[in-house]
Amino acid sequence: MNKRNYYEVLGVERNASAEEVKKAYRQMALKHHPDRNAGDKQAEERFKEAAEAYSVLADPEKRSTYDRFGAEGLRGEGFQGFNSTVFEDFEDILGNFFGFNFGFGDLFGAGSRPRRQPAQRGRDLALEIEISLEEAAAGVEKEISLHRAEACPTCRGTRVRPGTQKETCSSCGGRGQIRHQQGFFTVSRPCSRCHGSGEVIPAPCDDCRGTGHARQKRDLKIRIPAGVDEGSRLRIAGEGEAGVSGAEPGDLYTVIRVRKHEFFDREEHHLTCEIAISFAQAALGVTVEIPTFDGGEKLKIPAGTQAGQVFRIRGKGLKELDSRRLGDLFVRVQVRTPDDLPKDQKALLRQLAGMRSETLEFLDQEHVRKASVPRNEGRR
Repeated sequence: MNKRNYYEVLGVERNASAEEVKKAYRQMALKHHPDRNAGDKQAEERFKEAAEAYSVLADPEKRSTYDRFGAEGLRGEGFQGFNSTVFEDFEDILGNFFGFNFGFGDLFGAGSRPRRQPAQRGRDLALEIEISLEEAAAGVEKEISLHRAEACPTCRGTRVRPGTQKETCSSCGGRGQIRHQQGFFTVSRPCSRCHGSGEVIPAPCDDCRGTGHARQKRDLKIRIPAGVDEGSRLRIAGEGEAGVSGAEPGDLYTVIRVRKHEFFDREEHHLTCEIAISFAQAALGVTVEIPTFDGGEKLKIPAGTQAGQVFRIRGKGLKELDSRRLGDLFVRVQVRTPDDLPKDQKALLRQLAGMRSETLEFLDQEHVRKASVPRNEGRR
């Protein structure tokens, strides 16, 4: 008897995506599920047919073979169950919907497997560390203190009283699951006695009350690399809380906060600052010493510098994180206008304005245009 086309079974096109195939199977499985169609043999057969189709179309290798050669191409394999990915998809589609796990071994020969809950990894921790901009530029080592759950020193995290041992759960035989037959399904639920672990503790540790943990204060040194920025997150592996029953510990995440600097502003790995010079210095030129994180840097301000002009000092910014490249320092120049000129100095300025044919009464549109700084004037 020829099998129906698997794409027709699920009602999808041949070019359907994996997600579309999964969605179509979910709809078919829920529609024809035996619990919803008690005693309906036709629904049971359609449910099996949909599962068989999905097991092929959800497996990229089998689907490729099926697309090229049809069901005949799968004749060496037959329908022998599901690979691990497809099996997990069935549990995701059906188990999550109905609230328990399905064993497909009795239905399709996929085999059964223990369901013991894995040991629980330790909880991750997070904290904030505030540093200065200088520390962000150079990198710094910070000492921190934190309280965290660590392995109980009495039972060493085993949760049992010293001199005693864990025992295999008699209710589930160490599987962590209780199996029940429901129609042609084997339904598995976590064991209520051992809560899925497969083991019970007859004599819990007196000091940690069977949790395996004790809260401890720990001092750590955290190395913060050069180039970190506000909000940077660093992961320190294994410095979180201890796991349960010997499972691996969690990680520690540090969020960096960088204090505002009194002189510099930051733009990614570049620095910016602003300096003020006098009218005479701007007109005649001057050399100024700009503070940097590794000493002073001389900057020549040329004659005729306009207010707002920006000069670049290369390599005096911050190091890029995880790189050897350095940012630049951009210096914006402002011209300071004196507001306390005595009469004789005002007279000299009026004389200078007259020599340059500059009006001090009214600037018309033409004067404004000529005196304006070109729009492309910027960083040099």
